[in-house]
Amino acid sequence: MNTEEKIFNAARTVFQKKGFAGARMQEIADEAGINKAMLHYCFKNKQLLFEAVFMNAFSQLAPQINAIFNSNETVFEKITQFTHSYISFVILNPFLPPFVIQEMNNNPEFVKSFFKNKNTPNPSQLIDQIKKEIDQGIIKPIDPQQLLLDIFAMTVFPFAAHMLVKGILHINDIEFNKMMEERKTIIAEQIINSIKK
Repeated sequence: MNTEEKIFNAARTVFQKKGFAGARMQEIADEAGINKAMLHYCFKNKQLLFEAVFMNAFSQLAPQINAIFNSNETVFEKITQFTHSYISFVILNPFLPPFVIQEMNNNPEFVKSFFKNKNTPNPSQLIDQIKKEIDQGIIKPIDPQQLLLDIFAMTVFPFAAHMLVKGILHINDIEFNKMMEERKTIIAEQIINSIKK
């Protein structure tokens, strides 16, 4: 494992435990088994490190999502595959959704550059497929973009607002993760049943 991989693994561990605000560069250096000077040589500050960790993690998710969007499966199968893939990914990287929300407000330029990345998931083929399945009478008439927004909202929101969810439902981290595992199937079933002709 090279130094950058050690730093990414350490940063993910610390960010997952402490979040962006609570994480300290010294903690990340200690976790990686390097000195703080080496960490700052590789990444000048915590913001740049977090952005690099984010892009590294997302580069693992994006191909999975694009493969689902562009496969030959039915829309219903793609919905099920998406909820399973996304939720599995975020359970392993729970610090990412709150970071994206934070960056939308504090660092919009990073968010803009992220969405210009050629590997960002492109749902255009899925949107066309939804329209075709509506015409074929498989799916009820619905705006494909609204359908995608429903899927994203139901999968993303609990993670983006996990502290709120845990507080309202009076659950701990273990119970939250159990609920999220269950949502892989529940979300897909709810959406499919609501749009099935």
